[in-house]
Amino acid sequence: MENEVFASWAFYSTLLIVKMYLLAIMTGQIRLRRKAFANPEDALRHGGLQYFREDPDVERYRRAHRNDMENIFPFLFLGAIYSILDPNPTVARFHFRIFFLCRLIHTVAYVLALKAPTRSVAYSIAQIPCFSMALQILLSVASYW
Repeated sequence: MENEVFASWAFYSTLLIVKMYLLAIMTGQIRLRRKAFANPEDALRHGGLQYFREDPDVERYRRAHRNDMENIFPFLFLGAIYSILDPNPTVARFHFRIFFLCRLIHTVAYVLALKAPTRSVAYSIAQIPCFSMALQILLSVASYW
C-alpha cells in the first residue's frame, strides 16, 4: 500500500474486526457452556426448551459485542475518510492505536467485570480520536462549500 496512513488504518481496523469475531466466538462458547439459548430451536437441539433462557454471563458478552459494533463501525468509516485527507502519518497512527488499545481495554473490562471506572474511562478516551477525525473531516469538507 502506498498510502501509509491507509495501511495503518487497515491494520488497526483488521485487528478490531478480529477482536469482534473472537468476542462473538467467546459468546457462543459461553452460551453452550451455560446452556442458555436465544432461540427455542437451539434449546431443543441442546437438551430442551428449559434452555431457552437468558444467562447473565452470556448477556454480558452480548452487551460487550453490541458496544463494539456501536463504536467500531463508526471508527471504520471515520478512519477510512480521514486516511484520504493526507494527515500526518504519525498523528494518524496515534489516533488509530489509541482507539484500538482503548477498545481492547474496554472489552476486557466489560467481560471480566473490572472495577469502575475502567470501562468508562477506556470508552471515553477512545472517543477522542474519533471526534478528532470527525472534526478534521468536517473542516476539510466544509472548505468545498
